[in-house]
Amino acid sequence: MRRKGWFQIWPLHIVMVLTLSLHLVAGQIRYSIPEEMTVGSFVGNIGTDLGLDPKRLVSGKARVFTAGGSDYIGLDREKGHLIVKERIDREQLCGELLACSVSFNVILENPMELHRVIVEILDINDNSPVFPKGEKEFEISEGSPPGARFSLESAIDPDVGINALQKYTLHPTDHFNLNIQSRADGSKNVEMVLQTALDREKKTNHYLMLTAVDGGKPQRSGTVKIHVLVLDANDNVPVFSQSSYKTSVVENAAKGTLVTTVSATDADESSHNIRYSFEHPSASVKALFAIDSESGEVRVTGEIDYERFKQFKIKVTAQDHGGFTDSSEILIDVIDVNDNAPKITIMSFSSDLPENAGIGTVVAMINVQDLDSGDNGRVTCSIDRNLPFKIESSLTNEYNLMTDSTLDREQTQEYNITITAVDRGSPSLSSKEIITIKISDVNDHAPQFQQQTYNAYVQENNSPSVSIISVKAEDADWGPNARVSYLINDGELNGAPLTSYVSINSDSGVIYAVKSFDFEQLKSFKVQVKAQDGGSPPLSSNTTLNIFIQDQNDNAPQILYPVQTSSSVVAEMVPRSADVGYLVTKVVAVDVDSGQNAWLSYKLQKATDRALFEVGAQNGEIRTVRQVTDKDAVKHRLTVVVEDNGQPSRSATVIVNVAVADSFPEVISEFTNFNHDTTYSDNLTFYLILALAVVSVLFIFSLIAIISVKIYRWRQNRLFYKSAPNLPVIPYYPPVYADGTLQRVYNYEMCGTTDSRMSDIKFVRPYSQNTLVNVSRAGTVQREKKDQEEDADLSFEFFPVPYTIICRAHSNTSD
Repeated sequence: MRRKGWFQIWPLHIVMVLTLSLHLVAGQIRYSIPEEMTVGSFVGNIGTDLGLDPKRLVSGKARVFTAGGSDYIGLDREKGHLIVKERIDREQLCGELLACSVSFNVILENPMELHRVIVEILDINDNSPVFPKGEKEFEISEGSPPGARFSLESAIDPDVGINALQKYTLHPTDHFNLNIQSRADGSKNVEMVLQTALDREKKTNHYLMLTAVDGGKPQRSGTVKIHVLVLDANDNVPVFSQSSYKTSVVENAAKGTLVTTVSATDADESSHNIRYSFEHPSASVKALFAIDSESGEVRVTGEIDYERFKQFKIKVTAQDHGGFTDSSEILIDVIDVNDNAPKITIMSFSSDLPENAGIGTVVAMINVQDLDSGDNGRVTCSIDRNLPFKIESSLTNEYNLMTDSTLDREQTQEYNITITAVDRGSPSLSSKEIITIKISDVNDHAPQFQQQTYNAYVQENNSPSVSIISVKAEDADWGPNARVSYLINDGELNGAPLTSYVSINSDSGVIYAVKSFDFEQLKSFKVQVKAQDGGSPPLSSNTTLNIFIQDQNDNAPQILYPVQTSSSVVAEMVPRSADVGYLVTKVVAVDVDSGQNAWLSYKLQKATDRALFEVGAQNGEIRTVRQVTDKDAVKHRLTVVVEDNGQPSRSATVIVNVAVADSFPEVISEFTNFNHDTTYSDNLTFYLILALAVVSVLFIFSLIAIISVKIYRWRQNRLFYKSAPNLPVIPYYPPVYADGTLQRVYNYEMCGTTDSRMSDIKFVRPYSQNTLVNVSRAGTVQREKKDQEEDADLSFEFFPVPYTIICRAHSNTSD
């Protein structure tokens, strides 16, 4: 709608010239728009013209950068349209310059791109010609000859081209007409020329209308009223010594500095009455310069700035007393002084730069402006040396700061870059700008363990979850890329995964035992530990952990020889002729522990005769200490303690049965007692408890039985002795053996147990024939013997042994 309205205002042929056109020249895009467009008006579609994807403008954060000026043009990033952001007045922006344009850069980021855009501002006829004054008064002598010239003040039209001032008209033209002269700079010098002589007596005052017309459509005009007062004779017109005066002045010249002197001469005697003045001076001329009306000296009255005004054109008028005038022009060139330091503007800047950025990556786009001219405005831009960056010129007054070598955040995390801009003035001026670039981390370092191999020691029989060791890996990266986690690589040990033996804290690297270790089953194993960072993709490294199980004294020595069994007795036989140091036997023991926990020592704890035997503390050899004699007992029982060197120590005992005899039968006769003693020792604890209980019960019953039997026998004896004289004597005869051999009586004792192997027979001396007594004596003897046996039974002492002992006396008679 905005473009439609603009077309309605302008004729078709103008529109064809001023159409919004674009030109892609040397990387620049040029648009043309008329001035005074409303805010928000469409300028051009930069996305389409640059061939950019509309999304690129959004993702690249496209923006408009204008160096040292107002932002007249804006960017609608979503649509890719350039729009008018601020009202543009060409006359205010460019003044009298024919070519007027605004330039700016369109900057995109990620990656950085820069496009120069020039928008030409086309003039529209929005200004009418204006005269300095609404009225002009001349005093002209009636004697002025035809052809006399009178300078008129020119009208000013800020527009340019066809819209600028085109012509002047004067009405009425009965006495005067116009003489228009074009100057070299395109301006016009307007003079009023007398055509017919004036007659004061006929008409003293003449009123004319001067009209200035531009060439716009529709045309605009301006007028000034001219009052001519006819005077008496004034025959000569003032004439300037030069048609134009050209001079120069240094900017920042002190007030009062003489710029130039103009002069005019008049042939009349009143030439000293010539007055000088500026014709139609602009506001800037009035502020900076003044002319002495009598001497014609032009001096500085303000502060001249080359950056604002490079040249001044001042029209000067000389008027005599008779009203005749002449005009001239003063051209003042302002000489530049190096009074402006370069101005550095950062157009675009990436404060964070990844360390893997390639060489040539643009970090910042810089605009440098110096308002001075010539060498004073030529700027050289540089940065500090020994930095991995360089600065290069891309377009006029624009530079790119880019990487010049590889970056490493682990070496340098931040760069403070000083950008220095120096002009070529004398003396030169400079300015500096410091930018800080932080190097962002890239995951280019794998975690590194402090050691390639770790050795850890753990006591066997440890409690599960006990801490074994702590591993540590460091990552030179930063942030998530340096966040290290630990894990155990997959592996097996004895068919089971390693994770069933140890575990690791993923954050701290502390390794824990999962189970209790047994040194006798597992002495050492290896674990591969991985350290992995949190980068994407993650990096990792491995280390080897050697875990050694340390032995504890948790196993008692084991006796290999002599073998201890409950069913048989092994006895070592020592001849009675054995000398001192005779090797009886050797106790052989092992300990499945290791180190000092398996160092065994032997000690004789108990012995039947300590003076006869000794055991080697280191080798377990049992040897005789002295000569064996006939008085030494046949059966010897040695208790040997085998003890390891652990803390606390553990031990085992073995009973060694030794028989001192010269022949095997002697050893056999003692076999039962050996076995009994061995069994007794092996089951001592159990049977002591059982025997105490049985003895206590039997003791009570025995007391009751003995008392009852005693009372009963006592009563029977009394009855027997009372009735004995009345009983008949029954003779007793020994049995008669049919074979007729000599009868001999053997008396023996037998001790039997529930285990037949434990029975024993003892032979006693035989009875002779004369030991037999008569029947009555024999009967008496038998009764007495029976009473003794009963008394012996009642007085039998019970021992806590696992067998029931039955001892009986027997007599046997044989040949």
